[in-house]
Amino acid sequence: MSTQRLLEALEKQIKVLASEITPRGDAPIPQARFDTALFSNRGTRLRDYLAEVQKNFAQLQMAANDNRTTQVAFLAEKLLAQLTALQRELATQTLRRKNQPKEVAAVDLYHKLAEHQDYERRIIAMIQDRESLLGRQTTLAAQQKLQHELAALEGRLTRCRQALTRIERSIERKENGF
Repeated sequence: MSTQRLLEALEKQIKVLASEITPRGDAPIPQARFDTALFSNRGTRLRDYLAEVQKNFAQLQMAANDNRTTQVAFLAEKLLAQLTALQRELATQTLRRKNQPKEVAAVDLYHKLAEHQDYERRIIAMIQDRESLLGRQTTLAAQQKLQHELAALEGRLTRCRQALTRIERSIERKENGF
């Protein structure tokens, strides 16, 4: 097979790969997927790796035009390995997403924290309100009703504070890179 046909076949493969990567090429990869010997790029998006493949293909075309056979062989081998690695990554991305725990954005955690702190403040205000009403009640039935409400509010306050603790721990883990 001639060098020109091989280049055309590679170009076709790269175009197919680009069409597959383009819709999801901006999605960040949570961790490095490729060996540093395979890709010099350390980007976090598939499009970054596709750009390196396209750059290597352009170098391969120039080397072929200049009849540098050693460089052509090296670049062709590297390009094939890169194409295979990217195709494998695309094929396994659906599985990877299913198996990876859902990451909660730090912004959402801070929003949740503020929301729960507001809940806590409102529950405390409701408890104080019920306690002041309790002291002014003269009938046993009204006092018992307020005591039941107070018990329910105390339970809500406990659960709210537990949620606050969990959210604060999540923020701490996220900030420490865990």
